Amino acid sequence: MISEPELEGGAPFETAEVLTEERAPRPPRPPRGRTPWLWALGGAAVASAVWGAGLYASGQRAEPGPDLGGYRAVDDLCARAELKGMAAVLGKRGSAGAGPEVVDPALEQRSCTVNFGEGDREQSVNVTYTLHRVTDPGPEFAARAKYSDLTEPVGGVGEQAFFGDQGEDGGMLRVLDGQAVLELDVYRTYYETEEGVVVERGAPDLSGADVPLTQDALALMAALKK
Repeated sequence: MISEPELEGGAPFETAEVLTEERAPRPPRPPRGRTPWLWALGGAAVASAVWGAGLYASGQRAEPGPDLGGYRAVDDLCARAELKGMAAVLGKRGSAGAGPEVVDPALEQRSCTVNFGEGDREQSVNVTYTLHRVTDPGPEFAARAKYSDLTEPVGGVGEQAFFGDQGEDGGMLRVLDGQAVLELDVYRTYYETEEGVVVERGAPDLSGADVPLTQDALALMAALKK
């Protein structure tokens, strides 16, 4: 007969107790609340970002741009340019027509050609008005005049003015006044006969055209601010 095994020394081997009851699961831990100072820190960061964005947007909206000195957009340059000075030289004012234009938030440019006299004595005066809404035209004005053969300074009109003298054939006046630039020019013109012959128009001597052009520029500058 086989007997139960005994440990050395005669002590019987004890059987481990078997647990038959299932242990109840531990209840879940309640969620940990966020530390109050973290909430405060997050709120401050959001508030700071919103304030910064608002300040930036406010600064963007507050940017005034350059002072236009009263000059404004026009769509009737031919009507504003009465050119009474040149009418006294060339004769009765006739037809007028608008030329190329640029209309943009940064720049507005209008042009016009006005005819004076009749028949083979008809001559034209060209007018261009440029309003710089963003950039300052001042630093480049004299340079452009220099390379356009406008070498004679003219006082008493705008901030700067130069005249390009072509003697009896006319000339061009260019004026800078703040953000506005005006150009007025008159040149002896030609026409073609039915026989295809190019003939010089019988215009008067245009020497000294800078005087009536300057008078007309001053009148036009005032009209463009109305």
